Amino acid sequence: MDRELARDLALVWLADALVGLSFGAVTVSSGLPLWLPMLLSVLVFAGAAQFMFVGLVVSGGNPIAAVAAGLLINARHVPFGFAVADLLGSTWARRLLGTHLMIDEAVAFALAQQERERRKLAYWACGIGLFVTWNLGVAIGALVGTVVSDTDALGLDAAFPAVLLALVLSALHDPGTRRAVAVGVAVALVSAPFLPAGLPVLLGLVGVVAWRNPDSGRESVEPPAARRSDSC
Repeated sequence: MDRELARDLALVWLADALVGLSFGAVTVSSGLPLWLPMLLSVLVFAGAAQFMFVGLVVSGGNPIAAVAAGLLINARHVPFGFAVADLLGSTWARRLLGTHLMIDEAVAFALAQQERERRKLAYWACGIGLFVTWNLGVAIGALVGTVVSDTDALGLDAAFPAVLLALVLSALHDPGTRRAVAVGVAVALVSAPFLPAGLPVLLGLVGVVAWRNPDSGRESVEPPAARRSDSC
């Protein structure tokens, strides 16, 4: 592994460890048991889904709705699987482990490499490193949450919306995506005062119907003048 790749991976590991620390602290200080953030981080290992689950449960939402919201967030892993399938290995156990490590950063680092062996190295190094640093951060944060009663004073409660914003920010340059997000946010905000916690988030998915590719309805029609010039 070259120095540049190692440096970039180390920065991602550090950043995720800090987010994991905030997740553990916020979860425990909200009244949930110490073991819950640790168990979620080992079995689920998906930061945004974990934040979503805990946020909805703490706010009084239905646990089933919280699980559904987390699954919807992680639906992006379906195309991820097709993109990195050749990097996961040939044995059943290796593919299962590789799938568990399939997170945004690992896929992004892998796809950014040119050679297959380098993609494979980046994927596994990023995934394993993040699994270790994320769980260490969560464990430390959970212990901090037992002694810090007000994590809002430290600003740790801002980590959850920050993670979700980071997931969608890069896609907002597309007009169709911006329209879908705007409709979903509006529906969620309007319905929030009237529905149990968790349901407004799910209703916000109606924003998907507002998405439309501006080029999808266009047909590529060659101007008559161009056709005439080609036939000469």
